[in-house]
Amino acid sequence: MREAINAALKDSMKARDADRTGTLRMVSAAFKDRDIEARGAGKGAASDDELKQLLAKMIKQRQESAGIYEQNARPELAAKERAEIAVIQEFLPQQMSEAEVASAIDAAIAETGAASIKDMGKVMGALKAKHTGVMDFSAANGVVKAKLAG
Repeated sequence: MREAINAALKDSMKARDADRTGTLRMVSAAFKDRDIEARGAGKGAASDDELKQLLAKMIKQRQESAGIYEQNARPELAAKERAEIAVIQEFLPQQMSEAEVASAIDAAIAETGAASIKDMGKVMGALKAKHTGVMDFSAANGVVKAKLAG
């Protein structure tokens, strides 16, 4: 993943695409920050799964910012955030559809033997183990809660 981002950064610099270059530099800096943090904890470089989680977090932050900008009548800043989201999403796998999420949740509930809302942590843990980077866990959380509640 790092190589893909570095290659895209070089291409955007050659193409003189300032917005894309800025976003890719920001992503690269976030990766380096994560690696430095891991080194401080005595770990190696971040894995691709950890980097996918970081990218998903960056997307979520930008979605929240875009929403705030739209509420405050700043459409140009919201558009900038959405452009950054589009660039970051290029490096994440395709997100699961609602039907795929529902079937994955059903499988996780069956696999963990979850019977009540108390077992929600087990189900979410199973989902995160198998679907990191391709599932929106905040949306899945509500579906899991509804299915376990009855």
